Amino acid sequence: MKTLLLALLLLAGHTDTLNVMFWNLENFFDYRNDSTSVSDADFSPRGSRHWTKKRFYAKCNAVAKGILWASAREGAVPDVIGLAEIENSFVLRRLIQATVLRKLDYGIIHFDSPDRRGIDVALLYRRLKPIESHPVHLFNADSTIMATRDILIASFTTQQGDTVAFLVNHHPSKFGGAAASEARRNIAVERLKQLADSLQTLGIQKIIAMGDFNDTPGNPVYHILEPALWNKAEEFYKKGYGTIKYDGKWELIDMFFVSPPLLQNSKMDIIYIPFLQTPDKAATGTKPLRTYSGPRYLGGVSDHCPVWLQIRR
Repeated sequence: MKTLLLALLLLAGHTDTLNVMFWNLENFFDYRNDSTSVSDADFSPRGSRHWTKKRFYAKCNAVAKGILWASAREGAVPDVIGLAEIENSFVLRRLIQATVLRKLDYGIIHFDSPDRRGIDVALLYRRLKPIESHPVHLFNADSTIMATRDILIASFTTQQGDTVAFLVNHHPSKFGGAAASEARRNIAVERLKQLADSLQTLGIQKIIAMGDFNDTPGNPVYHILEPALWNKAEEFYKKGYGTIKYDGKWELIDMFFVSPPLLQNSKMDIIYIPFLQTPDKAATGTKPLRTYSGPRYLGGVSDHCPVWLQIRR
């Protein structure tokens, strides 16, 4: 691991690409019961998951190791890492300060959201200069704030002097049924479209939207994002690749969308980390190794695989 980290540190300052990673870390809670969220109570030493300090730090180290493995595979350290299902800033600080990631000097952008489970999206960054960042609420039809994750918007200046904006998403799930929850996801996509249009009106032309969209590229709703944003995941979807496995079948719900100036010189990849995969006993092949299967501790990271976007400058 030390040799790999040294090699990556050499790569970290000598890349002519902008590298972006997104990963849904599935219930990445700290080990303290310090809120009114039911999920927070479950993920505590006395909760139903028996989520201890030792298990928390084991997950931090596994996430960091996964990021380094992905970096070695892609030949670069990610300049930006979008994350989903993060409880709070404490989790993020421990991830970048108490693991091998401390050598890479990441900064944190995070805001608390109105999500019922107490989970948020967040963004880690390095080698970029922050300009502005803020959370964007989603609204129900009656104009009340939707109790789900906000969209995180953050803009930066690159070392080349370009302005790039990132939109981190974790759209409403299919809990309660795909049809019954579809309207909520459509609202999220429409909000994303509004944000992309607004950024372009302000003169920011380089835009990257990433996240867990809880739906596949096959949903025609994503076409409303065009021509402001184009889906880089469509070719993977057509070939049957995915980022989660549901009922023995891969589904692609973690994606990147990019604006026209980035479309031709960008490449998406799905990262299947070997030590974070496990045999799929109910089907064929493997599936992501989760931290828990129900109440049973497995020691993995997530039911999602990370995705990667490389942009050639």
